Amino acid sequence: MAGRLSAQQAGSNTYDFLNLTNSARVGALGGNQVGMSIKDVSLVFHNPANLSSELHQSLTFNYVPYVSDIKMTYAGYAHRIEGIGTFGASVHAINYGTFDRADVDGTINGTFSAAEYAINLSYSKILSPKLTAGISVKPIISNLEQYNSFGLAADLGLLYLSENNLFSAGITLKNVGSQITTYNDTYEPLPTDLQIGISKKLAHAPFRFSLTAQDLFDWKMKYTVKDGSGTEIEESGNNGSGLDQLMRHMIFGIEIVPSDNFYIAVGYNHRRRKELGVSEKMSTAGYSWGFGFRVYKFHFAYGSARYHLAGSSNHFSISTRVSNFKR
Repeated sequence: MAGRLSAQQAGSNTYDFLNLTNSARVGALGGNQVGMSIKDVSLVFHNPANLSSELHQSLTFNYVPYVSDIKMTYAGYAHRIEGIGTFGASVHAINYGTFDRADVDGTINGTFSAAEYAINLSYSKILSPKLTAGISVKPIISNLEQYNSFGLAADLGLLYLSENNLFSAGITLKNVGSQITTYNDTYEPLPTDLQIGISKKLAHAPFRFSLTAQDLFDWKMKYTVKDGSGTEIEESGNNGSGLDQLMRHMIFGIEIVPSDNFYIAVGYNHRRRKELGVSEKMSTAGYSWGFGFRVYKFHFAYGSARYHLAGSSNHFSISTRVSNFKR
């Protein structure tokens, strides 16, 4: 019996790691939330307008043992300068692990590694008592075996916060930019995206509801599956009803927040469930959950996201404020 190998081509973008969340809180809320307004430096990664003056001297570190041997790290810091605005700096890194190097005959002749890095330089400015604007400039370095690439991208964001702090809304234009140097003289576009989100906290109950719409530049989200010779054998993606098509762009999150020192979060990513779930046994693919708490001067958080039956990703975050340790 002859077997057939197939490969899925999800698109022609490069630096797709820029879309992978590193925050334990956002990971628990479905993987992306651009409309939330909370005191967390990690959220600047999703919307640079979240870089508020209240984050002055805040520091965070995130660690994600993603899937297989892939690992992500993120470290960020924020600092306010009176009369100018708030600045932030962070490093987002992904290490794909170590691979066997083989020739065309399958002979192993060593190993190689692959990793990518983005340096995020952020700035935000209060435009009015309810509206903040932010920008992040991101030099990108990619090393995949002997192939190297350098790129430059930017995120632009706006964040609205109601007077009573119970409702917020955000919009982000992510990853606008270009490759400066390519891997093998072949230019690939960046994963540019428009995202819109809202978040609502109830006034008399400890619940916060969040919703983000993403992939708004690619409404149908099609991809193709090809066999080993490169022949297209299937076109897949968003072939469902109008409601299913809409839902694949949405990410839902709910939090129980009894105090600033503790929360429990759950999320749902419909696209992840439809594209990565196994129809015979969907299980909890597409769902996520997590929690966070404060101990002494540190905030700890954990998030778990179920991608498919083969496993989940885990997110760990720790944050603090440098000024807490000054006497």
